[in-house]
Amino acid sequence: MKEKVILAYSGGLDTTAIIPWLKENYDYDVVCVCIDVGQGNELDGLEERAKLSGATKLYIEDVVDEFVNDYVMPCVKANAIYENKYLLGTSMARPVIAKRLVEIARLEGATAICHGATGKGNDQVRFELTIKALAPDLKIIAPWRIWTMASREEEIEYCEKHGINLPFSVDNSYSRDRNLWHISHEGLELESPSNAPNYEHLLVLGVSPEKAPDEGVTLSLSFEKGIPTALNGKKMSATDIVKELNTIGGKHGIGIVDIVENRVVGMKSRGVYETPGGTILMEAHMQLEELILDRATMTAKKEVGNRFADIVYEGKWFTPLREAYQAFVDVTQEYVTGEVKLKLFKGNIIKQGTTSPYSLYNESIASFTTGSLYNHHDAEGFINLFGLSLKVRAMKMAALDQK
Repeated sequence: MKEKVILAYSGGLDTTAIIPWLKENYDYDVVCVCIDVGQGNELDGLEERAKLSGATKLYIEDVVDEFVNDYVMPCVKANAIYENKYLLGTSMARPVIAKRLVEIARLEGATAICHGATGKGNDQVRFELTIKALAPDLKIIAPWRIWTMASREEEIEYCEKHGINLPFSVDNSYSRDRNLWHISHEGLELESPSNAPNYEHLLVLGVSPEKAPDEGVTLSLSFEKGIPTALNGKKMSATDIVKELNTIGGKHGIGIVDIVENRVVGMKSRGVYETPGGTILMEAHMQLEELILDRATMTAKKEVGNRFADIVYEGKWFTPLREAYQAFVDVTQEYVTGEVKLKLFKGNIIKQGTTSPYSLYNESIASFTTGSLYNHHDAEGFINLFGLSLKVRAMKMAALDQK
């Protein structure tokens, strides 16, 4: 029997061309695996396309709930945002995809896993670090780092030579990656940071703020231990909350980010991300934490959140360091329970009130009137001690200046 290779399959031109290429260059039986992380109608017609292209089998694996519960929610609890803007949509999805590829490889007795990520991007790193962490014995094949094809025209020609005549166009759109959390856009006018995005042509999940309704919408989100549990008072799964927030947020122009980011491989890249539901969810979570976390914990958590985002972005999900940071975050979330009310209006998220049974906000202390828990006169001694090092240094510098 021939050896088997597991191909991470999307049904697009790249992974379609890879099927005959693998058979021709490695003499493998090609088992295609499409992982459903919420990319919608992109999955339509894949089985017929895969077999027409020469695959021996196709798996379509629904991991949406696993993706949301085990990968997205830890990042929400951590407030993990890469370079202050990117909500890690693609970054969070790659480890769950690669994990399932490994599981299918074991099931099929395959000896290799193949992916279609380019040699310039982050995804090759994310896929391969996960595979190495979970299955170091499996061979990894990355055609874009091996083959000589350099354009869509050449890929289409290669497919036609191998009897695959599918309706692929030479180039007519952005390079996109979609899942339940977001959709990313790269290419075309976005190649140059000097160009404004063509939002009329670009947006998929919603509208620009200018096109949003003239009347906003108010909603409420309930959290238990950092996890969203209800939307507008209705108990829902985290997956369904993200879906519903995507619809509401997209309608009101929420979560559109234009960013030039630093890729793992060393270059800068420019892209536009749509993350309507995720943006609302992250903002609500951070607003709730404002009431509950003490100052020292909040400071430490911000540092951990930034580092957590770097780890996820770099594809190091299956590492002891990620597990350790996540354990810290989970402890901080023990009392992050309450309700957050928000108003969405033309791309803006506006606070409408936050409540929690664990709120550390005390009106008798925070108000301008004198209360029993805070004596204004105590501030003088505190300031004297708190500023002592500054005063000592200033006295020393003044003495040195007099010499």
